[in-house]
This record gives sequence, C-alpha cells and structure tokens, in this order.
Amino acid sequence: MGVRFIIVVAFFAALYGWLGFHFYNIQIRQGDFYAARAASQMLGRSLEPIRGDIMMIDRDGLPIPLAITKNHPFIYASPEQMAREGVDISQAATQLEPVVGMSVADIMQRINNPRDPFVKLVRSASDDIVSQIKELNIPGIYIGERTKRYYPYGALASHILGFVSNNVGQYGVEAYFNEKLSGVAGEISGTTFTAPERGQDIQLTINPIIQSRAEKILASTITKFNAKGGVVIVSEPRTGAIKAMAGNPSFDPNNFGSAKMSRFINPAVQKIYEPGSVFKLITMAAALSSGSVTPDTTYVDYGTLIRNGRVIRNWNHRAHGELTMREVIERSINTGTVFAVERMGRRVFLEYIEKFGFTTETGIDLPGEVVGSIRSLINGRDINFATASYGQGISVTPIRMLTAINAIANNGVMMRPRIMVGEPEVLGRPISAEVAKTMTDIMVSSVQRNILADIRGYSVAGKTGTASVPDLVRGGYKDAYINTYVGFAPAHNPRFSILIRIDEPEGNPLAGESVVPAFRDLAEFILLHYGIAPDKIES
Repeated sequence: MGVRFIIVVAFFAALYGWLGFHFYNIQIRQGDFYAARAASQMLGRSLEPIRGDIMMIDRDGLPIPLAITKNHPFIYASPEQMAREGVDISQAATQLEPVVGMSVADIMQRINNPRDPFVKLVRSASDDIVSQIKELNIPGIYIGERTKRYYPYGALASHILGFVSNNVGQYGVEAYFNEKLSGVAGEISGTTFTAPERGQDIQLTINPIIQSRAEKILASTITKFNAKGGVVIVSEPRTGAIKAMAGNPSFDPNNFGSAKMSRFINPAVQKIYEPGSVFKLITMAAALSSGSVTPDTTYVDYGTLIRNGRVIRNWNHRAHGELTMREVIERSINTGTVFAVERMGRRVFLEYIEKFGFTTETGIDLPGEVVGSIRSLINGRDINFATASYGQGISVTPIRMLTAINAIANNGVMMRPRIMVGEPEVLGRPISAEVAKTMTDIMVSSVQRNILADIRGYSVAGKTGTASVPDLVRGGYKDAYINTYVGFAPAHNPRFSILIRIDEPEGNPLAGESVVPAFRDLAEFILLHYGIAPDKIES
C-alpha cells in the first residue's frame, strides 16, 4: 500500500512538474513569440510595417503631411462568443441593421455559425458607427483597429500621389517610391520574432498653398469654358523642383475605387498632345542659336504658304508684310517660323529638337513617363517640317514642354524636373546664355504687346499656344482646340515658371481669352505668396 501510494504521488508530481515547466516555457521563455503570433492572428497586421508618410514642404520649409498611415476602426462579430453568451442572433441582427448598413438577412447569414470566431461586419467604421456599437453593447460584437492609408487633403495633388491598394502603391509617388515607403515586414521563425521596420518618409517639393491655388484656378477655367480637362504645372527653372502639378478631372485617393481608371493617369507626365504655338519658342531659339537668323532678320509674310500641295495659313488668316523674327514671336506668325526652319535646314532643326530633349524622357521621379513623337520628321516632307515649326504634327508631354522652356528661363541650362526634395541635376545646355536672354526679351515684349498676361510692376515672359486636336479615328484634325500658355517671372531672374492648358474648350476661344487670364491670376498669387519684389518701374 505504501509503495503504491508513493508511486501515484511521484507520478502526479512528475506530471504537474512537466505541466509547470511547459507553462513556464510558453509564458516566460517563449512569451514574446506566442504573444506576437496571437496578435498577428487576431489583427492580421502585426508583421506588416507601417508605411512611410509623404510630406510636402511649405515656403518656410515646414513639412505638411499629404499621405499618412492611420488606425481605422472596424466592426466584427464572434458568432462563437455570441453562442457562448446565449445571444439571440435574430434580435442582434435587427439591432445592428441600421448601424452597419446591411439587411437583417445578410447579418443573420454572417453570424449564424456558432463555430466561427471572427466575422467582419464593417470594414472601415466612422466615429458615429463606433459610438452606436458601443451603446448597443451586444456580447460578441467588437470594435477592432486596422491600419489604412489616409490622405488628409482628399483629392489635392492626387495625380502626384497615386494611392495604395492591398498595401502596394499604385500610380504616382506611392508607386514610384513604393519600396522606400513600404518598409520591411516582420518575421516569425521558430521562437524568434523580428519586428517590422517602418517605411521611410519622403518629402516632396510641392508647395501646398501653390498646389491648392493652381488646382482651383485650373478647375475654374475648365468650368468657365466647359472644357474637357486640363493640366497645370508650376516649377522652379533654376532647380527643376516642381511646386505644383495637377490634372483635371482628378480623383480622391481615399475613395479610389469609385473613380474611373482613366482618371489615375497623370496627364502632365503620361499623356502627349500637340503643343501648338508655344513650340515656336523652341523653333526660334534653335534658329538663333544656329546662327541661321537674328532677331532682326526680316522676311515678307503673304499670309499663306504652300508646301507639298498643302496650304499653311496664319492663325488669324491675315498677311502682315515685312516682319522681323522678333515680331514673328510677338504676333505668333506661322509662316515666320516656317521661314526660320527652312533657313536653318532640317538636320539642324532636328538636332535642336534633340538637344531640348523632345526625343527622351525628362527623368522626373514619377512612374509611367512617356515620350512625345517626332516620327513625322523622320524622312519627312517639307510640309511636316513646316507644321512642326509651329507645334503641329509632333507631340510632347506637358512636363517635357515646360522643361524645355525652363532652359530659356535658366540662361540656357536645362534641369531635370523633380518631385522629391534633393540635389538639382543638370540635363544639358541646348542654347547659350546669350540666346536664352534674347529669347526672354522677345517673350517679354510679346507679353507687353498683347497685354493680357502683363502684371503691374513685374516683367513677365510668356507665349500662347492654340493647337488643333488630331482626329484619331478619321485622320486629320477635329474642329476642336487645345489652349496652352507657358511663362515665367520675374523674367530676368525667374523664381517660377507655369504651364497651364485646357482641352477642347467650348466655342473654341483663343488661348489669350482662356488660359492667359488663368496664368496671370496664378502668377500674381505666387509673386504675392513668395513676397517677390517688383522688378519693373512703371511709367
């Protein structure tokens, strides 16, 4: 009897000893591991890193968040717990119906499984829904939290930002810098738990005040002229830094699922168009740089030209007689730029088109950049080179067009456009500082002659462009136009440059009537915002 008793006691002592060691092993030695695994199973998020923030910089250098990762409450049920608590699921479903936005039948179908430990009811709950769920206090109905990308300013700069879907950046800087923003996921290997590493924050060159104002002016102009869309870009010619970039129509990255996919494409970088008369600046800069003409070289404008059986007319269908090259730009004369191209020759013209970068990407730090086309000039006829001289029959992206104009503004040096804060990068020097100054003087006199873009107290350099829209179905051109304006100020010490464009405005107004007033409004705002002193003495 004594031996048996000792054996039984020893057996249970060993058993409890083993259980005690097992509990010690789980709770103490491997506690961190099991706690991490439990949290991972419950929230599904503990191994995922927090995505880095995207910031823009105001004029004082202070960072302002454009995209952050935020905890969002969600509502879920534990049918298993509800069954254990004896909850009447029919009554619970009736109480939940007005709160979670589902029918009683749908709720019943989700929670009518007593073996199910987890059923999501509301993916992203508002504060009001959370408050109502707390008031109902139904056993087995819980409030959880998950991380979600959040854009505090809604649609502001949406084409720059893109959005995040399934933890992967889509479009914009969310896609371009996805690896940097994503961070490194945590790991569980055996008894080892490696915590996730937070993604890096990135700072954009975008100025929030200028971005907001640019978007409002663009939207207002599009509405006023019932246009199909538009683009605006503001940059610093000396550094290539983009201070604002917007396309319209846009989208809200917080609700990207409700937008058409076509709205995600950034029209400033990912769409091409025929630039029209703004390209005359490139043509004339090339002719001056090659020594083919001077600002005072003259020719006689008869109003029309015929090349390869095709008639070329001036935009106003008028003849102007003897004109200088300076006047060709001031009055935007088509036949004058044809004269300039034929003076320098096809080969030289093509060389300068390449020097200004129109056959390559700008290298801007945004995804999906496309390159315009000059295919019509490869083994092209006289008519192809003639129309290209004033920006028809060739295509560009808005960012490439502004980058080329910035070379004129920046003493002939072309900078890589950039969205991310960093060191400026030179792309090349297509023209000399002397030619750049001459072209700037011509652009200033063009503004003064046409008045509309003139700003009291400031010298402004600019040029309009009104281009026909190609008919991609039947060939030729539609009875519709694209209006563009490019310019910079103060002209001889530019702090900023602007390209603004609207597509197919109703009634086909000239650029001087539509985008030039919009340019002036935005330029005046930026001059005031930066506190730039006037550089011109008024008479």
